[in-house]
Amino acid sequence: MAGKRFIFGFILSLALVVLSWPNAQTAQASCGAVSCFVVIGSQQQVPQEGVLTINGMYNYTPMRLLSGTNGIIPAADQANQRLILDHHKEVRTITQTYTLDMNYGVTDRFAVQVTVPYLKRKHGHIDEIGESTTELGENANFFDNGIGDMRVTAKYNVLPTLRNLVVLGFGIDLPTGDTRARDSGNRVLESSGQLGRGHVGLIGSIYQTYELIPHRLNQFAYGSYRHTFRNRDGYQFGDEFLFNFGVNLVTLPWLVVTNQFNYRYLVHDNVRANLEQSGAPFSGEEPLLIDPFVTTRRVSSTGSTYFAYTPGLQISLGDLVSSPWTDATSIYFYTQIPIARDANNNLSQGTSFIFGITKSFQLIKPAA
Repeated sequence: MAGKRFIFGFILSLALVVLSWPNAQTAQASCGAVSCFVVIGSQQQVPQEGVLTINGMYNYTPMRLLSGTNGIIPAADQANQRLILDHHKEVRTITQTYTLDMNYGVTDRFAVQVTVPYLKRKHGHIDEIGESTTELGENANFFDNGIGDMRVTAKYNVLPTLRNLVVLGFGIDLPTGDTRARDSGNRVLESSGQLGRGHVGLIGSIYQTYELIPHRLNQFAYGSYRHTFRNRDGYQFGDEFLFNFGVNLVTLPWLVVTNQFNYRYLVHDNVRANLEQSGAPFSGEEPLLIDPFVTTRRVSSTGSTYFAYTPGLQISLGDLVSSPWTDATSIYFYTQIPIARDANNNLSQGTSFIFGITKSFQLIKPAA
């Protein structure tokens, strides 16, 4: 019992120690960034009592403009509480995410999960397109890497049967990600392009799976909702809804083929600011003040819908090679391919990739 309390306390301490991480400050340029999202069963399930399941994942997510869009979007100058319409033109964003996910079974039905992402993000846009007389704005590049917002999740298996599984989850996003990174023009990028959101988020989730053919074919579904509170810059990220469903097919004892569909709906972000209009290209004019009152305003270029098809496979190394290193170890690969998407004239997520490895450790043997 003492060992169980130690492990449980260690995982919670790892998550809570970062609450003192720096929070958001000022920002400029309305740039979006998202991550690939798929269902990986070892993440959503509840491990057996005393078992620690560790996932190490690499996620490559490019973003580009869709055909028929020009990418000219507003800027949120949060330091001066300004929302400037038609301020700059988006070019691209590439996010690489390295994630350490620790999922520990406190009991056979209750688990605590800590997710720590490390992000590398590159972004480019053409700034101040209405405030230059010699060219259509100036190129601005942004690069940052570091820990993103950590997530701590408590999960409970409400339906543990031989063929059914239903897991309810409640999570908290901790504001551990960088919110102060600057672009090549020494301007702090807006919150939506930073590695962190700058405030706590609350997440509710449900995961369900059913064995259609025992040990051969199973169906799964996952849904979640995230709400993030307004950060100290007056910026608030829109709520996020995720819906995923798919099937796993065991083709060989060591090979599982996965097919799933993923849907994400993001509500518009909002910011406390006045309202201004950037000048026409090549005019060299300062933005025109439309409404001087500082109030909560929707950022029109944020919010999106995204629907994707994701094939993948998982290889059980322990069933291929018998050794202590491969026991309870699997590797997996997914490709997320967009089917339908709308990003409100902003950058949209393209085809993304996930590589990962899962290994389980029996830390404490349950009492007989």
